[in-house]
Amino acid sequence: MSVREWSVEESLEIPLPPQAVYAALADIRRMKDWSPEVIGVWPRGDRFVGVNRKACWFWFATCRIVIADPGREFAFDNITFGLPVARWGYRLTPTEHGTLVTEYWIDLRRRGWRRWIAELLGLVFTGTPAARRAARNRLGMRVTLRRLRATAV
Repeated sequence: MSVREWSVEESLEIPLPPQAVYAALADIRRMKDWSPEVIGVWPRGDRFVGVNRKACWFWFATCRIVIADPGREFAFDNITFGLPVARWGYRLTPTEHGTLVTEYWIDLRRRGWRRWIAELLGLVFTGTPAARRAARNRLGMRVTLRRLRATAV
């Protein structure tokens, strides 16, 4: 039996300065261009709703931007039915040839009885068991970062 992963990170260098990468990421409507799951985003100030798809599963993600540090980091929390689900973010590190973009995911469903409700809802809506979510997210991050690099330059 493998140990469950509660966080995942993937990095890729993009040949643009951090401010340019940040500007692309902060336009949350563009996430549908990069993420293999996001098919639409409705922004509302520091909150937004993402529409996601995986095979025959569709679900909404209600999110709140929690870190907006231009040129350094952009992150948002996914809160579904009032339950904390995950934090998704991007750390930007200047490099000689552009920016090292590190996408990260942190599972926020670690404590108490609400964890079981959130995990059940996650399975029903996404078709991915909690124990496999980190591995699935890692693959999605790799696709997202490659697409970000391809469209941002």
